[in-house]
Amino acid sequence: MKDSLTRAMGRYGRLFEGFTNGQKVVSIIGTGALLLGCFMVFRWVSAPSYVPLFSDLSSSDASAVIEQLDSNGVKYELADGGSTVLVPRDAVYKSRIDLSAEGLPASSDGGYSILDDQGLSTSEFKEQTDFKRAMEGELATTIEALDGVDTAVVHLALPEKEVFVDEQQPPTASVLVRTRPGSSLGAEQVQAVVHLVASSIEGLDPEKVTVADATGRVLTSPDGTGGADATGRDQQVEAVQQDLHDRLQAMLDRVVGVGNSTVQVTPVLNFDTSVTESTDYQSDPDAPPVSSSTSSEVYQGPASGSGATGVVGPDGQMDTDLTGGNGESSYTKTQTTEDNVMDTVVERRETAPGQLEKVHVGVVLDAATTQAYSPAEVRRLVADTIGIDAARGDTVRVAAMPFDRSAEEAAAADLEAADAAAAAASKNDLYRKGGLGLLVAGLIGLALLRGRKRTKQRVQATTYVVEQLKQENAARAAIEPPAALALEEAVHTEEDDLRAELDALIERQPEDVAALLRGWLTERA
Repeated sequence: MKDSLTRAMGRYGRLFEGFTNGQKVVSIIGTGALLLGCFMVFRWVSAPSYVPLFSDLSSSDASAVIEQLDSNGVKYELADGGSTVLVPRDAVYKSRIDLSAEGLPASSDGGYSILDDQGLSTSEFKEQTDFKRAMEGELATTIEALDGVDTAVVHLALPEKEVFVDEQQPPTASVLVRTRPGSSLGAEQVQAVVHLVASSIEGLDPEKVTVADATGRVLTSPDGTGGADATGRDQQVEAVQQDLHDRLQAMLDRVVGVGNSTVQVTPVLNFDTSVTESTDYQSDPDAPPVSSSTSSEVYQGPASGSGATGVVGPDGQMDTDLTGGNGESSYTKTQTTEDNVMDTVVERRETAPGQLEKVHVGVVLDAATTQAYSPAEVRRLVADTIGIDAARGDTVRVAAMPFDRSAEEAAAADLEAADAAAAAASKNDLYRKGGLGLLVAGLIGLALLRGRKRTKQRVQATTYVVEQLKQENAARAAIEPPAALALEEAVHTEEDDLRAELDALIERQPEDVAALLRGWLTERA
């Protein structure tokens, strides 16, 4: 084993000595790079994988945790500006248990954990204050769970409830959010924050929640004029405007051709909420009455000789009989009362905000290409397409004017020049790649030819040397059998070494070996 290793090292040494200076430099650099790569791979494989132990730590908690980890001999790393402590994956659970036994982390930024330290001697004011702080901390943690929210701060204003007061002061809330770089809160996310806060506090109206971002922009406010509401309304107006514009432009492009018309639509939306209630009383005259009552009154007797006579009226007055006399007096009264069923219909209608109140449309046709189209006909076509109602104040204006196409012509010229430049660059790139391909193909062919030539020379040299060795072995065959066997084994080993050295020599100096063989063949001839 030792002899084989020695022979291998000697063979590699002789091979290295046969290299040129450039080959030696390349070999040394390559060997060093290989060793460095192996070392880096070994270090990467053997390095422990770190995972977060605690995140969002305060400065005091981070200092205490690091000090305890140092005393326990646990490796650690810091991230996120020192607020996150990382430890090896296999030591994270044990480290958490050990730190919990030491009461770390000790401080708390809020949440229901504030209520854990309350005792029997806690005052009512402190209880209310701790409850408010706990709710603010829990709400801040909940809001920070939303995508894009980095930090949230919640402030609650909870008025004290009064017993003998009809109207209590309503609670209010304010939320300050800081988003991650490159992200912002959309209208839906702002409404989610508002309703999360309002649903968590008893009696809190969503309209009493104010949300603002770290740049000072108000996203929503109690008076309903916040950025989120305005953004939602603007988006709705833009959606209606874009829909009407696309419908009209597509129709005009189909009729007068693309680029021969332009459309502008200005919709007016009503965002007021109105409620209408109406009550209608109805009865069926053919339906039988629910109840009916009839009363009759009959009187008969002598008339007064000296007084006035007559029939008592409905208001107590008496129709006197001016004739007088002593005749008989009588009357009959019949009264019927019927109760019929009345149907009552109560209708309540509530209009949703965002109704289209009116729309104004302006259309301009290119006078140079649309002479065959009547502006009046186009106006009627536009009005029928989007349902123009003149009664509600909709307007449509169609005019034919010459278009300024200088920008289009310049853009077309620039586009044509860019296409020509791209075609030329593509052609030059194709020529360059073709030339490189031919060059590479030529180099590969030359290398193949030289490789075949070297292989042929190597085979010839090896065959000649082997034949010479066989002849020498045959000449020594007259030696005694045991000695001949030992000699044969030694020659076989030396033959393998010699063959390897010859291969290396032919690989390094094929021309010199070929010249040497030609000289041997000439001398033999």
